[in-house]
Amino acid sequence: MSISGAAVGSGRNLRRAVEFGKTHVVRPKGKHQATIVWLHGLGDNGSSWSQLLETLPLPNIKWICPTAPSQPISLFGGFPSTAWFDVVDINENGPDDMEGLDVAAAHVANLLSNEPADIKLGVGGFSMGAATSLYSATCFALGKYGNGNPYPINLSTIIGLSGWLPCAKTLAGKLEEEQIKNRAASLPIIVCHGKADDVVPFKFGEKSSQALLSNGFKKVTFKPYSALGHYTIPQEMDELCAWLTSTLGLEG
Repeated sequence: MSISGAAVGSGRNLRRAVEFGKTHVVRPKGKHQATIVWLHGLGDNGSSWSQLLETLPLPNIKWICPTAPSQPISLFGGFPSTAWFDVVDINENGPDDMEGLDVAAAHVANLLSNEPADIKLGVGGFSMGAATSLYSATCFALGKYGNGNPYPINLSTIIGLSGWLPCAKTLAGKLEEEQIKNRAASLPIIVCHGKADDVVPFKFGEKSSQALLSNGFKKVTFKPYSALGHYTIPQEMDELCAWLTSTLGLEG
């Protein structure tokens, strides 16, 4: 997916010229074992996803659902929308909005930074939110953001629904150091995508999972859904719940 730069990162603390929206929190109904930041898609907000996540049979997970900044989007001719980074067009050959991705990933890391030490941490999302979560996976493995600043969070899980992996073509050769290889190999990632997706084509999800695997992310699960468009269905959410319960060792 073609993306262009429209954000500013400065110094150790990354900041946008625009402000992030409201953050919604779904507190665990049982013993708190994991915290996952969940990122919505283009034009959406944290509230809609928090309402869905609250219904899932995952009593041990705390969900943090931030709202992206409203900013001009090139895909919409500069018309503003809530977005984690700028998008120019839906194709595979354009440059990535590295500054925007770094700012979004740093915001996510900041939301996770105050969680208790014994809690497993994760990032998940839908569409553009999935892209940001998969980008966070690469930052975790490399130990740094794209701008070179250190990545501070120890991630235990990544979820990407109906999205894509930014910077997939530039990953090759970056994951050679032993410590980086170990982090990549140890991180469980689930990528789900509908074959009937008319917004983010199915091949983006498929190629993204292949790119992760070929670059040393050994715990990648890819789940295709034959009739699924650019939305979620109960079967997908049920399988995600089962995967998270098993992967994170959650109690019933």
